Formats: sequence, C-alpha cells, structure tokens
Amino acid sequence: MTPKLLPELPPQAVAPGQRVYFASDFHLGAPDAATSRERERRIVRWLDEIARDAAAIYLLGDVFDFWFEYKHAIPRGFSRLQGKLAELTDAGLPITLFTGNHDMWMFGYFTQEMGIPVLRDPVSQRIGDKYFNIGHGDGLG
Repeated sequence: MTPKLLPELPPQAVAPGQRVYFASDFHLGAPDAATSRERERRIVRWLDEIARDAAAIYLLGDVFDFWFEYKHAIPRGFSRLQGKLAELTDAGLPITLFTGNHDMWMFGYFTQEMGIPVLRDPVSQRIGDKYFNIGHGDGLG
C-alpha cells in the first residue's frame, strides 16, 4: 500500500518478459525542421523496436517543442510519429501522454484520434508489483 499523495491510475499489468518504457523531452520542432525530422525518424524506429516487448509506454511531456490545438486544428508535421502511436494503440499497446511545459496546449486530439489519454498532472500507478509517481516534472523543484 502506498500513501495517496497523487491521483492514482488503475494498475498496469506486466507479463514475464515485458517491459514498461518511459520517455520525454523529444522537443520535436526544435531547433529546426530538418533536425526534428531526423529525430522523429529515430523515435519511430525506437517505438518499432520496443513494441515487441512493451507492456506500456509513457511519454512524459515535451514530446513537441510547441503544440497548440485550436478548435479542430493541430500543428502540421510529425505525422510519422502520430501514425506510429495510432498503430501501436490500435494493436492494443497502452500509451499514456503527459503534457509538459512546451506542449501543454494539448486537448482532445490524441485521445479522440488515437485513444491516448493525455494527463496534465503527476499521478501514482502500480506497475507490476511496484508503485511509481509519474509526470513531466517541470515546476516540481
């Protein structure tokens, strides 16, 4: 049992041989388009590699250097990453996305289009037999 200091998500099961992956601060969009495209390709390759043994993926904010959804519009670019995330969630892999201080203007797009919950504040979650406090972390210090 853990103290209830943070809101708690439902437990995440981890089967033998599976892993849980955490990543953050890709800052897609900085410093320029060419660098970001190459970084995006590397991220997509990494997602392909880890999909084989992933029980869950947590993206802990600042995936984008700037993200601003407005009504029914999203920023252009990074369609390879969005397509890969959709492919993985369609295959049943749980992905959770936290906003960071650079991409806090996420609203319904990732949830509605890809089934990816978007969380704004840190949470606690039992993953396998351990408890984790999970969040972006900016502003906690």
